[in-house]
Amino acid sequence: MSPYFDVSSNSKETIKKSSGRFISFIKHAYSLVRSSHLSAYSCKYSRRDYTQHQLLTILLFKEYRKEDYRTVICDLEEMDRIRQEIGLQKSPHFTTLQKFLCQIKPIYLDLLFKNTLKQFYSDDGSIPITAIDSSGFTSGYSSHYYSIRTGKMRKHFLKTSIVVDTDQQIITGFMISKNRVHESQHALILLKKCHRLRKSDCYVMDRGYDSEKIHKLIRETLNADSVIPTRAWKNTANIWGKYRKEMTDNFDFNRYRKRVLVETKFSVLKRRFGADLKARSFQIQKKEISCKIILANLDRIILFCWVEVFYRALFFNRLPDKIFQADLD
Repeated sequence: MSPYFDVSSNSKETIKKSSGRFISFIKHAYSLVRSSHLSAYSCKYSRRDYTQHQLLTILLFKEYRKEDYRTVICDLEEMDRIRQEIGLQKSPHFTTLQKFLCQIKPIYLDLLFKNTLKQFYSDDGSIPITAIDSSGFTSGYSSHYYSIRTGKMRKHFLKTSIVVDTDQQIITGFMISKNRVHESQHALILLKKCHRLRKSDCYVMDRGYDSEKIHKLIRETLNADSVIPTRAWKNTANIWGKYRKEMTDNFDFNRYRKRVLVETKFSVLKRRFGADLKARSFQIQKKEISCKIILANLDRIILFCWVEVFYRALFFNRLPDKIFQADLD
């Protein structure tokens, strides 16, 4: 057999697998978007060439593939199966996606994010351990070569804090700011916001969040446990505060080990969906980050569905034939 035949067959198999993965993503994303409160059309005078559900699904598909507006529209014109899944008769112009992202209200992205949480959690129950951490998404328009040549790093970062369920690796809350604020400023707002959505029994953070005010909020207001190491000072006698002194005397290392999972989630989020932002306006940059976080939870939904189907098929394949015969009888 010629080696050229093997190469072509492998490439066809790769294309088939990737297209199947894209179709699975489109199905879940379109179903999730339609379940939100976003109306089909922006107003009654709309031309009705495309629905808002279709445009938002394409935007999520763009972030999923880490592409720009022009590329995703060019690829969409060749993907008949994907256009058929969302009922798209013709591909929109790439400026249509840009204008839609500018016009869509952030509240709809927040509702879409809350819908991803409903896929994992019921009305009752709480999360055993929740971890909080922050990182930055790059916002710059100059190339790395230009920065080295001129000696000017023309880049800044958008401070982003996320709350992660350490058991299921689900992002249960996030907060974005334009300036480099301290982590504790995000934490005080995030803790109240996330506790309303999904309660947690314990919150773990690194020593950057060491504050008696944060301990008091978690212990007395939220009725949960807090595990935050104190800052390493030479004289521990100078550590003030009831709960901070408790951290120095009785520190729970077993639960604190789960904190590293929030850093793992940040790494997965940036590798899978990109750490660079393409928009220049801060409001559009916030929407880009919101889409990335929605995709991170949506990716977990697709993974859980795939694992469930895989193990179900594996289980039924191992069943003896007499069981199927008994069911038929």
